[in-house]
Amino acid sequence: MSETKVFLLPDLGEGLTEAELVNWLVAVGDEIRVDQPIAEVETAKSMVEVPSPYAGTVAVLHGEPGQTLDVGKPLISVTPVGGAAAEPKPAVVEPVETTALEPAETTLVETAAAETYREEEKAGSGNVLIGYGTPGGHGVARRTRARKSAAAETAGTGSVATKVSDAEKTADDLLLLRTRVPGKLGAVISPLVRRMARDHGVDLSGLQGSGTSGLIMRKDVEAAIAPAPAAQSVETGLPAAESRSTVQPVESGWETDPRTGLGISGRTPVRGVRKAVAANMTRSRSEIPEATVWVDVDATALVEMRAALKKVDPHNTPGLLAFIARFVTAGLKKYPELNTRIVTTEDAAGGESQDIVAFDGVNLGFAAQTDRGLMVPSVRNADKMSARELDTEIRRLTAVVRDGKATPTELGSGTFTLNNYGVFGVDGSAAIINHPEVGILGVGRIIDKPWVVEGQLAVRKVTELTLTFDHRVCDGGTAGGFLRYVADAIENPTWVLSDI
Repeated sequence: MSETKVFLLPDLGEGLTEAELVNWLVAVGDEIRVDQPIAEVETAKSMVEVPSPYAGTVAVLHGEPGQTLDVGKPLISVTPVGGAAAEPKPAVVEPVETTALEPAETTLVETAAAETYREEEKAGSGNVLIGYGTPGGHGVARRTRARKSAAAETAGTGSVATKVSDAEKTADDLLLLRTRVPGKLGAVISPLVRRMARDHGVDLSGLQGSGTSGLIMRKDVEAAIAPAPAAQSVETGLPAAESRSTVQPVESGWETDPRTGLGISGRTPVRGVRKAVAANMTRSRSEIPEATVWVDVDATALVEMRAALKKVDPHNTPGLLAFIARFVTAGLKKYPELNTRIVTTEDAAGGESQDIVAFDGVNLGFAAQTDRGLMVPSVRNADKMSARELDTEIRRLTAVVRDGKATPTELGSGTFTLNNYGVFGVDGSAAIINHPEVGILGVGRIIDKPWVVEGQLAVRKVTELTLTFDHRVCDGGTAGGFLRYVADAIENPTWVLSDI
C-alpha cells in the first residue's frame, strides 16, 4: 500500500510566511486529481486557489476556514489511488500528548518543517501557483508532529483532525490561544479570563470551572467577582450593593478595559493585508529618514484639455490620474534619484554597507483602496507608456486588486508610488513611503479656489501636490526640482506633452 502523502502549504510568492484558509474546495474522502484546486487561501497580497500536486483520496484537511496557516506546515494529506483508506496513517501524523510541547521542542519541530517543505514541494504537478511550482516526480511522505490541538483530536477520533470540542465552541472560548493552570490539568482558560481574574484578584487555582472537564469560563470568574446576594448592611441599614466602593467594573458583554474602565465591544485580529500594511509602514517609519515638500498647483489647463479630448472621443479619453502619472514618469527620468532603492549588505569584515541602486525604467505604483485594505499595484515599465496606455493599465490593475486576484509581482515590484487621496475629499497628506521605495507623490482634490492670474484674481481649479522622499538618496533641491517639474506639467500640459 502507498503511504499517505502530506502536501505542505507552499510559499505563495514574495517570501510570504503565512496565509489564511478561506475555503476548502474538497472534503475528506473525495477523489482528487493532480492540479485540482483543493483550497482557497488569502495571503497578505492576494486571494489564490491552491492546486494539489497529488492524485488520490483526501485523507486529512489540516485546518479550518478562517484559520491562519504557516508556510511549510501541512495543508492536506492524500492517499494515492490503491493506497490506504482515507484515515491517515500514524506514520504520517503522530498523535502527541495533550500537554504542551516545551518551547525548545516546538521550535525544533517548526524549524525542521520550514526547512524541508520546499524539498517536498518538488514532488508532483508542474503547476505554477503565482510564487511556487512543482516540477514533477513523486513525493516522499514525511513524519511530522501535529499541532497540539490537531494531534489531541486525532488521538480521540482517528479521522478528521480539525474537529473541536463543545467547550471550544462556546462564546466564552472564542480565542484559540489557551494556557493551563499549574496543578489543574483540566482548568484550561483563555487569556481574557486570566486577565479578568488578575485584575480582580481572583485565585484561579481555587476555582471549579463549569465547562467540560472543569474548564474555567468567564462566567465562573464573574461569579467569583460578584458580591453575595443583596442583604442589609448591619452598620448602615442600606442594601449591600449601595455600601460598595463607588468604583465598580463596567458591565459588558465581553470584558472591561482596565485602563479606561470602558467595556470592550470586540476585537479584530491584525492579519492578512492589514498585517502586511502595518509591518511595512512600521518598517518605513523606523528605517527611512523622510522629508516632505508640497506645492499648490493650478490644474485648470489640464482639466480643460481633458474636457476637450473627451468631447472628441468620449469613451477613450484618459483620466486625469493617467496624465499626472505620465508627468511623474517623465519627472523621474529627469530626477532619477527618486527612482532608486537603498540596499544594505554585509561586508567580509562583518560590517554593513549601503548602496543606492538605480533602475533602468519605472514601475509606477499607485494606491488603490479595496475591501481588503490599501493595496499598491504597480504599472510595469510605465515610463514607456502613453497616457492612454497608462489609463488602461491603471483601470485593469484596480479591478484586479479589488477582486483579490493580483499577483505578488503586480503588488511588489514598484519603484515609486503615486497616491491620489483627493478621491477621499482631502487636500493634502504627509504619506508614508512604501518601503523599500524612496518616494511617494500625493495628489489632493481639485477644487475651485481664488488664484492670481496675470495680476488679476480669478477662480481656478487648484490641487495640492505633496512629495515625501527619503533624505538619504537626495536633498531638498532634487526633491523640489522633481515636484516643480510635475507641477509645471499640470499647469502647462500641452507644452510638456509635446516633449515626452
